[in-house]
Amino acid sequence: MSMLLEVTGLHASYGDFRVLHGLDFTVEKGGISTLLGANGAGKTTTLRALCGMIKRTGTIRFEGNDISGKATEDIVRLGVAHVPEGRGTFTGLTTEENLQCGAMTRRSRAEIARDLEQAYHWFPRLRERRNQQAGTLSGGEQQMLAIARALMLRPRLMLLDEPSFGLAPLIVQEMFSILRKVNQEEQVSMLIVEQNAGVVLELADNAFVLETGDIVMSGTAAEVRDNETIRAAYLGY
Repeated sequence: MSMLLEVTGLHASYGDFRVLHGLDFTVEKGGISTLLGANGAGKTTTLRALCGMIKRTGTIRFEGNDISGKATEDIVRLGVAHVPEGRGTFTGLTTEENLQCGAMTRRSRAEIARDLEQAYHWFPRLRERRNQQAGTLSGGEQQMLAIARALMLRPRLMLLDEPSFGLAPLIVQEMFSILRKVNQEEQVSMLIVEQNAGVVLELADNAFVLETGDIVMSGTAAEVRDNETIRAAYLGY
């Protein structure tokens, strides 16, 4: 399978504080990869660096093209959607207005309307709450809205930061089931940062384990899941 995202020698820092120390990893076209590790390992920083949100060096290639020096808005236009930790919904807007915001870079109203219906197909609960203020939705509904809004970009790659955070186990299982369907039916590649290693390793194809800004193991999700040393030292289960 060919690579959609190729990252080589990725360093990132906040001011003078270096967080990432030369990461090398890839995401396959149509594949799902996950970044695992303890709090402070550099997982969220990695997603921010890929989006051009923080100071970074190294090479980032998307569909074979070097995007290392591009601004965040230009990376979004290429088809990279970021679902940040904490959902980032516009609480004063309705559910549908939030979804429309996800399509702001697009022009075809007919295509946007079709994708809006597709979003409601993936997340029927959002259709029921289409005219409800986003700030009044439950935590699970807000997370679904954040993912659906990212899909309105019609992305090639989705970067998801802790999508299960604070959610009940049944909601987590439902949401990850939807992500699998989106991946399989729409061929949307995904890079998922997740603390719930057990759940995400059932979804992902490949996994990368981070410790203080370095990748300490990479392999298939099954290889990482079955490595007892890695599980005990880094994944906590």
